[in-house]
Amino acid sequence: MFIVIVLSALALWAVIATIVELRRDGFRRTPTDWNRVAESERTARGESRPAHL
Repeated sequence: MFIVIVLSALALWAVIATIVELRRDGFRRTPTDWNRVAESERTARGESRPAHL
């Protein structure tokens, strides 16, 4: 029973620490700058090529 309590506490601590770190990491969703994406002219014109090339 003691091991179950310790593992539950450890799991709870891990979940809380993960949430805190995800909020602090500074990563935010930003729009894509299509001018910096390779081959942006092809995608802007709607051209495509087979995936195996």
